[in-house]
Amino acid sequence: MRVSRTTGRALALVVFTGAVSLPAAVPAGATTGAPEPALLADLNHDGHVTPADAQATGEEAIFLPNLDDSRRRCRVDPADLDALGAEADARLAACNDAADAVVNGEDDDADLARLRLRAMPGVSEGATGELSVDAAGADKIRVFARRDGGGFRPLLPEGGGRISAAELRQGLELGVEGRDVVRDANGWDGRVTITLTVKDGASRSVAEVRMREAPLLLQNDLQPAVEVVAGKPGRGSGTPPSVEVPEPRDWGSFSKTLRKATRQAGLADPRFISGTSRWWRDIWWQDIFEPTTASMPAPGGTRTMRILVRSGNVFTAPGQDGQLQATPRPLARLIFRDLRGPGVGVVQQFTVSRRDVITDMRNATGNVESLPPYDSHPQGRLVYGTGQVRQPDPAFVRLLTGMGQGLQQPVVLDTDWLLVGHVDETMHVVRARNQRGWTLMVADPRLAVNLLRKAKAAGDGKAQLFTGTASAEQPTVDAVLANSELMADNEKAAGHIDEQIAVMLAETKLRASELVRVPVLFHRADPDGQLMRAYTSGVPNGLSMNAHEFAAPRSARPGHQGP
Repeated sequence: MRVSRTTGRALALVVFTGAVSLPAAVPAGATTGAPEPALLADLNHDGHVTPADAQATGEEAIFLPNLDDSRRRCRVDPADLDALGAEADARLAACNDAADAVVNGEDDDADLARLRLRAMPGVSEGATGELSVDAAGADKIRVFARRDGGGFRPLLPEGGGRISAAELRQGLELGVEGRDVVRDANGWDGRVTITLTVKDGASRSVAEVRMREAPLLLQNDLQPAVEVVAGKPGRGSGTPPSVEVPEPRDWGSFSKTLRKATRQAGLADPRFISGTSRWWRDIWWQDIFEPTTASMPAPGGTRTMRILVRSGNVFTAPGQDGQLQATPRPLARLIFRDLRGPGVGVVQQFTVSRRDVITDMRNATGNVESLPPYDSHPQGRLVYGTGQVRQPDPAFVRLLTGMGQGLQQPVVLDTDWLLVGHVDETMHVVRARNQRGWTLMVADPRLAVNLLRKAKAAGDGKAQLFTGTASAEQPTVDAVLANSELMADNEKAAGHIDEQIAVMLAETKLRASELVRVPVLFHRADPDGQLMRAYTSGVPNGLSMNAHEFAAPRSARPGHQGP
């Protein structure tokens, strides 16, 4: 499942206070009597473009990556949902509000960052103006101009940036949209310099303004949920044999208890979305996208766009001719159909190549989490897992580490020992009454073993685990404790989690005594008997609904009969 969360004004605005070297308007090359143009932008971040912004030198105005679909014009052909190969995925991702040179209604209008060309009444009828963008940002933005008292029309790159003498004399309102996001920390950094050049006879003068695209910031588990989305099995025949997705069980019980949890938290019922006809067993919505927000100051408050970062999963699937094709995870195509729309966009970046299933699991967004703001990290941090043997797709990692423009520095954990390889299997951020207001819930195999020993000592050795579920295996407490191999597995898992905890304590300065430890048993689950996954409920892999309520997976405590 996946949760959307709110974001606050203060959190949005703190992003945009970095110092820069250029003032907002820099007349250059002006001769005596020549006009001095000025481009005004919202440099003081109050949501308005006014003469006061000219005093906010050294700041950058903010614009949004305009990747939503304000008029829901982007259609998804049902045939694309199960198509093999990556052509459908490229086509789906290419449609958004910035893909055309049109302002798509009032919502799209509000997504444009405003600039104002100050009126220059003294220019002659032969004067000309030209707007340009630095080479690094030339293909990253589009500029519109409100002309003839009407709506916005494209000025740059369409229109060549040309501004008439009449428009120079009257002044001009401009709107800026981002056409993409930062995809690599070593590439474009999200900044653009927009230059206005005015020529009038022999005189030439220039004004510049610097802008920055709003970074994509991962939401965190301290933000209250506003919507819960989960998968629902469809009626298809299953998955290709090369993609081993377990058949969902107990979905009726899961959906019932999830509804109960959302209602208790004061939320609307979850939105359940069925899988595609061929890929119906793949219902793991937690693993197909990670929600982020991009925000800019706007009249009346903050303008926020939600950008869903698609997972980097690529399946290897056979076509009708039996030939295997690298196919981006089909379930994730549903986010274009069911979630993209006004105020919600989707970005993706992955290498389309055949890979083994276990390695590819590292590219799911269950392996992408975040830490809330703390100390020297006012926007929080990205957390993801990797290893020496299996790593996420480098292209996917470049997107994750680049999109925040350095504001959410990554913490990297070793998940090589896990079959699925996700950081959400062992840790979850929860609120706490400590200095920073949060701590980590961590899976603790030793605690789980000790609880079983206490149950045995209390005379409950014959009690069974997993009762009331569809699990074919329902061992007794005695049987679990007598399984020496399982006990050794859990001591080994505990050692790996100790290493993860050491990294997190060093990075966050949390104390070990502040951690919330929850009982989880692990077992070896891969064909080679080396990799592990949860044997009992993966308690950390739950949902933070609000400041006080955490929806945990069903307990596996001995003799437990239901939710």
